[in-house]
Amino acid sequence: MSLLGDLNHSAFFPDSASSFSSDSDWIFYFITVVCVIFFVPICIALFGSAWKYHKANGEPADSQIDHNTTIELVWSIGPSFLLIIMFYFGAQGYLNHRTVPEGAYEIGVDAKMWGWTMNYGSGVYHPELHVVVNESTKLTMTSQDVIHSLYIPAFRVKKDIVPGRYNYLWFKATKASEKATAEQQAELDRVAKKNKETGESWSYDDHQFTPDGYRFYDLYCAEYCGTNHSEMQTVVVVHETEAELKAWIKKYSARPDGVTPAAYGATLYERRGCKSCHSTDGTKLVGPSYEGSFGTMRQLTGGSPVKVDENYVRESILYPKAKVAAGYQPVMPSYKGQLSDDDVNSLVQFIKSLGDPSAAGGEENNDTGSAAAETGDEASAAETAAGDATETTPQN
Repeated sequence: MSLLGDLNHSAFFPDSASSFSSDSDWIFYFITVVCVIFFVPICIALFGSAWKYHKANGEPADSQIDHNTTIELVWSIGPSFLLIIMFYFGAQGYLNHRTVPEGAYEIGVDAKMWGWTMNYGSGVYHPELHVVVNESTKLTMTSQDVIHSLYIPAFRVKKDIVPGRYNYLWFKATKASEKATAEQQAELDRVAKKNKETGESWSYDDHQFTPDGYRFYDLYCAEYCGTNHSEMQTVVVVHETEAELKAWIKKYSARPDGVTPAAYGATLYERRGCKSCHSTDGTKLVGPSYEGSFGTMRQLTGGSPVKVDENYVRESILYPKAKVAAGYQPVMPSYKGQLSDDDVNSLVQFIKSLGDPSAAGGEENNDTGSAAAETGDEASAAETAAGDATETTPQN
């Protein structure tokens, strides 16, 4: 099993896991069979006629001397009835996809190069999409940059997301996600703890479970959106009950007791997709790396250098276009209203924990760090923190 799809017994489709699946699959098979029925005889007639009536070089071609009106009417009018059937069921399916049932559970979706952020309300944002089985779910979607397209193969739903407007799709999941056994969950917890210590990202492809112990369905961007389009992937988890979903949302609604701000900031770095724009190992991505950036001087576009301190990081998260780092484009969105004060402080502490050159070498180190930080990003280290991408490695 891989991120290419959770293939079942079908040679053509991934799992059938929504109320749309059977109708979509039926019309697909119908059109395929009709095409084969016509394609094979046409090919036989084509090659047979070419063989029967071929002429050697220089020989005159036969002229048409007669035709059969009945045959011509049959092959012209007959297939049109099949086209009407295809159109009818296709139009019916389209209308069903666009007619959202009243009372559907609504989740906001924010797409940006190259990740997903799901808005569950009350300030809860997460890259994973979590829904309830047998409950209609509406996704209200917007893009912050270019055209994206949300595609869930197992649900047979796909819809473009255009910047500057809202679009929507809905579905009803029909299969709840499998839960990890006690032994599997223990191993997942061990890996999650190790990843936190080493700074590695969770690999959905390797583990085939979310960190919380759920099997998942894949969610992709199906519209080419830039360099890392193929990485714009995340997962869908289907809960058995609404209470289970609410418990999952509550788990991510605030910093857990006993978790330090820096540790929670690392979680937000993953969860809010900051890693898609800012690395923690010195690698230059869309924005500057967080590694050793805190305490350095950063050159700005059309302005004097500024020190990367708590105020600068906070401002970069809430007002990213106020001070744009030299060499980068002002593409980071504002996270004002999306992150609590504790969230912002946690991100500041996380970035600070990745190295503060000034603490070790005073102004000398600041000058040295300045050169590296000149490659700074518009939103500075905090930009990622507020990053718009998704946590995923299933993401693109």
